[in-house]
Amino acid sequence: MFLPVTGRDGDEGTDVGRRSRVLKIAGLTLAGVLVLGAGAAGWAYWHLSDNITGVDIDNALGDDRPPKPVTTPSPSAPALPSEALNILVLGSDSRSGEENRRLGGGDSSGARSDTAMVVHLDAGRTSATVVSIPRDTLVTRPSCPRPSGGSTAVARNSMFNSAYEVGGPVCAVKTVEALTNVRMDHYLEIDFSGFARLVDALGGVTVTTDEDIADEDSHLRLKAGTHHLDGTRALALARTRHGIGDGSDLGRIGLQQKLVKALLEQIASQDLLTDPARLYRVADTVTAGLTTDTGLDSLAELTRLGQSLKGLSASGVRTVMMPVAQAPSDPNRVVAEEPRAKKLWESLR
Repeated sequence: MFLPVTGRDGDEGTDVGRRSRVLKIAGLTLAGVLVLGAGAAGWAYWHLSDNITGVDIDNALGDDRPPKPVTTPSPSAPALPSEALNILVLGSDSRSGEENRRLGGGDSSGARSDTAMVVHLDAGRTSATVVSIPRDTLVTRPSCPRPSGGSTAVARNSMFNSAYEVGGPVCAVKTVEALTNVRMDHYLEIDFSGFARLVDALGGVTVTTDEDIADEDSHLRLKAGTHHLDGTRALALARTRHGIGDGSDLGRIGLQQKLVKALLEQIASQDLLTDPARLYRVADTVTAGLTTDTGLDSLAELTRLGQSLKGLSASGVRTVMMPVAQAPSDPNRVVAEEPRAKKLWESLR
């Protein structure tokens, strides 16, 4: 549903400096680590941690995965982790629950990954690359363990976003690893309602569109220009594809980049860290819509990740899309364009 984008370089001054620190955290962790970084105490801390849904992806996949990079141990262990890291970030179109069905429409059974991106943090965590994988990409989906037992069959020329539908987060991770040959160290997911509620908790977002939008599927109509959107309309913008350009997922990715930039600017414009009550409300909203691997399923672990990004500036973030070409079998689908896609993924190992 949304993609991190590079923000503006910071100017001198205390206020802008604080805004820069906010963007560093928000840009790589779905804006969630920002509101978690201040921490909480007692029951509030427990409640926020309890909000997060954890999935044991490492145990489910076992050793049938790309190897972890070999790192040289530091003579003195740093206070915060600094090794390179790859995080698969998904926005799911789950229809579970009344609110998700209202926002997503369609059948109430099943879900797919509406947006997928691989966030690569370089060693030292002072620079990062964010790669978007179009949902319409045709891939060979590997055999995945089912949540209810057994395994799925290998599926060739399968839509990339179907992996989540048939095998949840575990199959989404395994499919990305099969496509990229890059090991995913962590997993983060937010659903329709979680994203919409986050936007509302922040007071909406202001975006500027370059063309009129009229999409019957997302139910969004906007004239070209600047608009302030609430959560429902922001989500509709993130889902819009048929009302712009050639109607493909590639056009939607451009809108998502605009939306996330607007969301980060909205976060930066609010002094959440000096308003504990509002900070808690936003943190409660974010964690309630968050699913992670078991390595990030507590407030302490998410906070530690956020703190490790303190050396990352907005100018150090590069946002790209996996190189794709029209699929020979279907003009409405794409495939990874080789060898460019392979070279990109190799640069992230």
